Amino acid sequence: MRNLLILLVLFVTSFGFSQELNCNVVVSAQLTGNDNIQVFKTLEVQLKEFVNTTRWTKRKFKPQERISCNIVINVTEQSGENFNASIQVQSSRPVFGSTYTSPIYNINDKDFSFKYLEFQNLVYNENQYESNLISVLAFHINIIFGLDADSFENKGGDVYFKQAQRISNYSQQENFKGWKLEDGLQSRFALIDNILSPTFSDFRNVMYNYHRKGMDTMSENKKEGKNQIALSLASFKKMNSSRPNSYLSRVFFDAKAEEIEQVFSSGPNVDVTNLIDLLNRVAPTHASKWRNIKF
Repeated sequence: MRNLLILLVLFVTSFGFSQELNCNVVVSAQLTGNDNIQVFKTLEVQLKEFVNTTRWTKRKFKPQERISCNIVINVTEQSGENFNASIQVQSSRPVFGSTYTSPIYNINDKDFSFKYLEFQNLVYNENQYESNLISVLAFHINIIFGLDADSFENKGGDVYFKQAQRISNYSQQENFKGWKLEDGLQSRFALIDNILSPTFSDFRNVMYNYHRKGMDTMSENKKEGKNQIALSLASFKKMNSSRPNSYLSRVFFDAKAEEIEQVFSSGPNVDVTNLIDLLNRVAPTHASKWRNIKF
């Protein structure tokens, strides 16, 4: 009996430290007009367990190190085992010396269709295609890990981005949209191709400098932190010159625009003249937020 209790404690401890994500998963079927159908509720429960208990990386995470994220799947059509949907994925990371969490990733992936039978096993194999449902989730989860790692260490997310690219490559076999070059400039293929392209290396430099040199500094020296954030954002000028209105710029500012507005709309004062001009050039869709920057 004593040995059984020891094994149970070891299992619980191991599980607690292996969990890597603290992810809220929602499946909404309101747009189908049949949102009370049990299959949607079952899918939500299964996905929540799958995302939060799958071992995605080789790292060991303490409870306080788990990455916070949200996944919302909006089902638009369902016929038998066939589902059409969009998936909204968001993640954030803690800021040193504060209780604030900084948004890292905020994307709405509209090319999301999949097959699902109620209570089917959900299994992730990092080297093998299982289903489009698994591939899309695994792809975005690896992007989450990659961006989070890049925000703590310069180019720290390489292993996760390469895994996302591997998923993109092997998921092309079933002809679901979003995985191929011809699927457009805002596809999953385009996203990971851009992240790993030397052409957009400044994007990853910004992820590190903005968070480690900027946000993580603000608790000790707010003015210096703001100056470092402004300096990091200046890297978008070069990227915008070669690739105006790039997808990666939009991905970044969709996550960060509100935060940038808040950071630079209160004291201490820093020179924001050049920053506002830059933001209006590289992220004009958020111009209403840039007008609120006054310090």
